[in-house]
Amino acid sequence: MTTSTHAPPQSRAGATLGRRALAGLVGGIAGGIAFGALMAAMGMLPMVAAMVGYDSPVIGFLVHILISIMIGLGLTVIFGNLLLTNYARGVAVGAAYGAIWWVLGPLMVMPMMLGMPLFTIDAGALFSLMGHLMYGAILGAVAVGILKHHR
Repeated sequence: MTTSTHAPPQSRAGATLGRRALAGLVGGIAGGIAFGALMAAMGMLPMVAAMVGYDSPVIGFLVHILISIMIGLGLTVIFGNLLLTNYARGVAVGAAYGAIWWVLGPLMVMPMMLGMPLFTIDAGALFSLMGHLMYGAILGAVAVGILKHHR
């Protein structure tokens, strides 16, 4: 019986669930920090905190990061092997994913939670769209970087 020091061959199926989860976690945090910094500069974090009954920007930032991680995991765990195959595609898919969450989050879910009108498009909403596009692009790029190590 001989032992081999060679690594096992990579599966054609792509990255493992654990690797895809790591990509979503790290990508979600990276995109969330960048977007959170913009939200802090615009004074938007207390509104995020209001979703959980607080008005603290710190609580708002923590809630925002948790949401960013969950959204990141959604992209990478479900679609990582299919859609996040190279950097250009990762950035494009991530930005499109961010745009979808812009509609779902600040245009629908947040206003419902806070008793505000749905689908209000104003300067704040457009700023939020830019932040969501940036978040998604960063998420996609970071995720591809992590996933590439297992392809």
